[in-house]
Amino acid sequence: MGMGGKRKRDEGGESGGGGAAEEEVRQVNPQRKQVLPSSIKNKDKRAAVHSKIKHEKKLEKRKKQKDREAKEKKAMDLGEELPPRPVPHTIENQRVPDETICKPDDKELFAGNDADEFSGVLKREFTPKILITTCRFNSTRGPAFISELLTVIPNAHYYKRGTYDLKQIVKYANKKEFTSIVVVHTNRREPDALLIIGLPEGPTAHFKLSSLVLRKDIKNHGNPTRHMPELVMNNFTTRLGHRVGRMIQSLFPQDPNFRGRRVVTFHNQRDFIFFRHHRYIFDQKEIKPLDGKGKNKETKEKEKKLGKVIARLQECGPRFTLKLISLQHGTFDTKGGEYEWVHKPEMDTSRRRFFL
Repeated sequence: MGMGGKRKRDEGGESGGGGAAEEEVRQVNPQRKQVLPSSIKNKDKRAAVHSKIKHEKKLEKRKKQKDREAKEKKAMDLGEELPPRPVPHTIENQRVPDETICKPDDKELFAGNDADEFSGVLKREFTPKILITTCRFNSTRGPAFISELLTVIPNAHYYKRGTYDLKQIVKYANKKEFTSIVVVHTNRREPDALLIIGLPEGPTAHFKLSSLVLRKDIKNHGNPTRHMPELVMNNFTTRLGHRVGRMIQSLFPQDPNFRGRRVVTFHNQRDFIFFRHHRYIFDQKEIKPLDGKGKNKETKEKEKKLGKVIARLQECGPRFTLKLISLQHGTFDTKGGEYEWVHKPEMDTSRRRFFL
């Protein structure tokens, strides 16, 4: 045998046994040899493998759907109960368990509601009075947003910021018996943050503001009336979310005028609070009968039936999204203030973990 020659494999030797073992591994775990598209450097081959995997998943999904439909049809023919439909996996129903989620029989929570800072407004002991102001360096889009906030929040008053510090504004608002302060912060000519300060003893919530759409930019928008709006708060499930929801509730009077058919909605989803402002109307459409020859107009009108009652919405604007950054004890204090909750980058460890 030469120096550079290759060693021949024995048919019945160790190499043959190793090949048989490899075949057994492939049969037991066929997914181990599956190539991931991200590991392929060639663009054309990577696209081809990706499209092939996608097509196989589509065929498998279609096969499962056909089997499910066949089982449902068989159960209906035999008069049996239909098999339970699979629940799709979403981020919401796969949420990480949280100990702070509020329960309907939590007596401690209801006792805390009676003694917190917002109980006076929510029990209708006095009506809320809101002071709205801006940061020191304001932009053109900021006042446009504030003018629409004044139409959304009843009994709200706008004051120019000037050169006053926020602590001085808090003292002034306490003397004038305001219940809350809303500060609109702008950056690069765009409102980017909202600061809500509860009076007289706090708390202070700092929100990031994004996706702002003013009324004039909403297609087929409506104009709001001066009726007291109905308030809808959705999905504030944890202790922190319950507290933030009560703080937002305290900005609005608790005696809505239902004749105005005006609704303000704060919908929490994945810790993003979506704000919407609508007017609604209940409509009942008539179902016209089929045209029959030889019928008079009177008989046709008698045969008209009223259909289902549906609710139609018209958005009044503005439209924006809030995300809680921090919640502070007491009124605004950057140096000596104690924080109840602060969002940190280390908290974003999972997409299925929510705090509100």
